[in-house]
Amino acid sequence: MTLMSLISYIDRNTLALLAPTILKEAGLNQEQYGFIISAFSIAYMIGNPVWGHWLDRFGLRRGLTASVSFWTLSSVAHAVAGGFWSFAIARCALGFGEGATFPGGLRTVVQTLPPESRSRGVAVAYSGGSLGAVLTPIIVTPIALMWGWRGAFWFTGLVGVVWLILWMFVSRSVPDVAPTAHASVAAPRIDDPRLWSFICAYGLGALPLAFVLYNAALYLSHALGKTQAEIGAVLWIPPLGWEAGYFFWGWITDRWLKSARSQQASYKRLFTILLFLSLPLAFTTHFPFYWLVLFELFFSMFVAAGFVIGAVSYATSVYSTHHSGLIAGIGAGSWSAAVALVMPIMGRLFDQQMYEQAFWLAATFPVLGYITWYNLDQRVTRSQ
Repeated sequence: MTLMSLISYIDRNTLALLAPTILKEAGLNQEQYGFIISAFSIAYMIGNPVWGHWLDRFGLRRGLTASVSFWTLSSVAHAVAGGFWSFAIARCALGFGEGATFPGGLRTVVQTLPPESRSRGVAVAYSGGSLGAVLTPIIVTPIALMWGWRGAFWFTGLVGVVWLILWMFVSRSVPDVAPTAHASVAAPRIDDPRLWSFICAYGLGALPLAFVLYNAALYLSHALGKTQAEIGAVLWIPPLGWEAGYFFWGWITDRWLKSARSQQASYKRLFTILLFLSLPLAFTTHFPFYWLVLFELFFSMFVAAGFVIGAVSYATSVYSTHHSGLIAGIGAGSWSAAVALVMPIMGRLFDQQMYEQAFWLAATFPVLGYITWYNLDQRVTRSQ
């Protein structure tokens, strides 16, 4: 599962890394780039709960084979794209296929680990995504410099094929779910405030991940004047914070849940700390040193990873693990929905060189996520 999420983020981050070169060659502006990201995000939003339901119903083996096969073909399709619509269609297909990534990870965690270890298990399964973001500039930049950006997308297809071959052997030992084994267990209901508190904590709290992931290269290029090679040399630094954040917050969450008198107090403590740590992102454009900008991008992803771990842990504490794939799908889908709405706005702000406003906007979403989560969770507590 770690390797699968790693590959998924290599596939999706290749476009973000090479955006300055691709946009120039394809004649696209940054607002169009924002809409291309939205196409991915909308399809990803739909794909997450759909794949989550399918994995809960039909099992990991068949579901992940189908998913990775589909998104591998979609990734290769970027190599033959040449304009706005072709990139948007390829991105849309990639987003839908990759919707199985985190539902598959959480489904595996709840099938193989006891409750007291699951936050760390989620960190391991999900950490491939952040590790993929770390490795993408290191691996893809020299490939693109040698064979062009189209060659980079052929490489992502090759990586997907290698995983599928490995999965043929590994999946034989996966304890799959019987098709109707858990049909009688109630799924999360749309009228449940706890579901919406989870959605807001995940979708809004973790939004800075997408902002840094998709806009860091453009900011370093257009605002700070860095070349594609210079960007590739340092763009592994921000997602390294994401990787470290998964493991740190996973350990913290398991520890606090084990020692606290109530789960609610633990989550309130966690999300309050994350809220205040999210605020420095708003001041990034005022940092006088390049290294300080990179550190803040690193730190913002480190903090946002805590919202992912905390929100998933919260959801699995209030809902049956029989629907873990659907829970993971709803969480990642809510994040993707927020990204789809916000990225075109960020693209327009970047086109107008309104970088300060873009960073301020990105920093407000964790605040909104915390406030909404707290109020909805308190409503449930008062009604009990």
